[in-house]
Amino acid sequence: MIEIRHLHALIALAETGNLSKAGRRLHLSQPALSHQVKSIETHLGVPLFERKSSPLRLSPAGERLLGAAHEIVKQMRQCERDVARIAEGKAGQLRIAVECHSCFDWLMPAMDEFRIAWPEVEMDLVSGFQPDPTGLLIENQADLVIVSKAPPREDVVYHPLFRYEVLALLAHQHPLTRKSHLTAQDFAKETLITYPIPDDRIDLVREVLAPLGVNPVRRTAMLTVAILQLVASQRGVAAMPGWAVQPYLERNYVAHRPVRKSGLFSQLNAATTRTLAGTAYMREFIATMKKVSFDSLKDITAVSADGR
Repeated sequence: MIEIRHLHALIALAETGNLSKAGRRLHLSQPALSHQVKSIETHLGVPLFERKSSPLRLSPAGERLLGAAHEIVKQMRQCERDVARIAEGKAGQLRIAVECHSCFDWLMPAMDEFRIAWPEVEMDLVSGFQPDPTGLLIENQADLVIVSKAPPREDVVYHPLFRYEVLALLAHQHPLTRKSHLTAQDFAKETLITYPIPDDRIDLVREVLAPLGVNPVRRTAMLTVAILQLVASQRGVAAMPGWAVQPYLERNYVAHRPVRKSGLFSQLNAATTRTLAGTAYMREFIATMKKVSFDSLKDITAVSADGR
């Protein structure tokens, strides 16, 4: 087989023109270097140099292999540098999966800011609905997942981003707007409009409705703006993070009320593997997400590392 050492030998011979100089550059004796050249020629079945030429001249086969040798050695050196930077926590890949479309409003600016400071980190978005977002980490299909629910899972670390209130959203003409807050029973006879995600990832259902056995008629929509349009058209009600719908509330597009007298609160987390959590670039990206979210979103509060 042709090995990297053989390619280095070919390059040295082509650049120096004789066995003696090439041997000194590679710290090899002339017999050892000759043996390497012979092994390549035996493997390929063609001579690499024109015999009895001084300085050494490559054959057509040798010229072709030399071109490949330069490219392969260049790629290997770059790979070694990349691996070294990864080991130092300065490079790597960052595949991000997001369970809510509204997150893109602050996630994209965070990615742009991070990319300027960490150009060596390759960033990508894992698209499509994911029934098990944190499972993507275990299966090595994502490096960071943004989720609201944070169940304990082996080798998964959750990094709290911020806490927020989930608000009930109603058409201005809806009779429930006469109430100061909504209870579970208020949703019983309504059509509940949600994203197409499992119930255990919908705060209203998991925390308020399901414990009391309330199961309203459902309708789903992929986009936040579509959910709000349906609410405004009196096709149903919704419950969404206040930060995600703040621009629409400021324009008085729909009405909103607290869920329960004490409110319904949740938090957003960044989930990573335990190994990636210790890298410098992952720590920096999580810090950047927090900074950008607090700079751009209203009515969110900080969450300590222990989740309080």
